[in-house]
Parts: sequence; C-alpha cells; structure tokens
Amino acid sequence: LGVTTGFPFGRYYFVELMGPKLFQVPVLLGLAYIGMAYVSWALARLIMGRTDAPITGTRIVTLPLLASAIMTAWDLAQDPVWATVLHGWVWLDGGPWFGVPVSNYFGWYGNLFVIYLLFALYLRGDPARSIAASRASWRPALIFYGLCAAGNVLQVASSYPVPALVQDPTGKLWRVADITAASALVSIFVMGGFVALAWISLMRQQKPATG
Repeated sequence: LGVTTGFPFGRYYFVELMGPKLFQVPVLLGLAYIGMAYVSWALARLIMGRTDAPITGTRIVTLPLLASAIMTAWDLAQDPVWATVLHGWVWLDGGPWFGVPVSNYFGWYGNLFVIYLLFALYLRGDPARSIAASRASWRPALIFYGLCAAGNVLQVASSYPVPALVQDPTGKLWRVADITAASALVSIFVMGGFVALAWISLMRQQKPATG
C-alpha cells in the first residue's frame, strides 16, 4: 500500500540493491521489520516492568505506544543513510531529515501502533499468554537493539568510499558526514536511551527462572 499509493509514508520506491521483492517490497526488509518489531516489543515490556504480568488496563495502550517509539527510533537513525547515501530506496519528494520526509516517521509510528495494539488486544488479560521468564531470556533482544545502535555509530568512522556530498531526487545536496553524524547521535541518545532504560529495569528484576 505504501509503495503503490504513497500513503502513509510518502512517495518512494525500492531499488535493486535491496534484493528480491514481493509486491514491490524487498523480502529481506520485511523479515528485518518483523525481527525488529519483536525486539522493540521486548524492550517496551522491559522498560514498563512486570514482564510476567498480564496485559490489562492502560498497558493495552501504553505498551504499543512505547514499542512503536522504540522501533521508529531505529528507522529515524537509519533511513537517511539507506535512502539518501546508499540509495536502497528513493524518496521522490525528498524531505527535511536529510532527504527523508517527516510523513515517513508519522507513517511508521501509526502503522506500528496499530500492529502492536492488535497484538496487545490479543494478549489482553490472559495469564496463560504471559511468560514468567528469567532475566537471561530477555537479554538477546536488548543486546540486538544495542548492537544495531552501535553499528549506526560506527558508520561515522567507516572507511567505505562514499562521496562527500549526495543529492536527493529534488536536487538538494546533503553532506554525508552530517548524515552519519546525525544517525550516530540518534543512535546514542534515543536508541541508547531505550537500551539504558531496559537494562536498568532488567537489573532490577529479581524474579528467578521458572524453567
């Protein structure tokens, strides 16, 4: 829907760099989306605490709100690099965030919120669907999100040959150094902030493993 109509993200298309496509959307990107959706949900559960508690009351809405923000932060850090620098996809109308339109992030957040809300409603109030897990079982998601953030930061020191300036489809020029620096800052302070909150919450949990 997004690629065909431009709603809700903005007008864009994917190029061959992204690999084989299904309905104009790269298969590998879809798999990455699903994986990061799980990771973001896990971090939201950690940050809100009581990971073994049923999803009831305000948590039905607050968990999707937080998980959507965590996953949108991932795209906020990466999209200008993949779109404007690497040209994995092309934003036809450009945008203020280094060639990416603001509508992309509203679209991401809204789309994710609907998905997470439906998932929360599915899990609503059912103790049998709440897993009383050990602290160690939550660490892979936390570590994976942290590694994604670290990878964005390392782009600043990358030796991969790229031009000093790149041009978006509207003709506007952007400095690659500015794009990678902005990606690193978002990764450190936004993605890193979510990692820190989730880690603190994880360390505070004293519930033993239930096997």
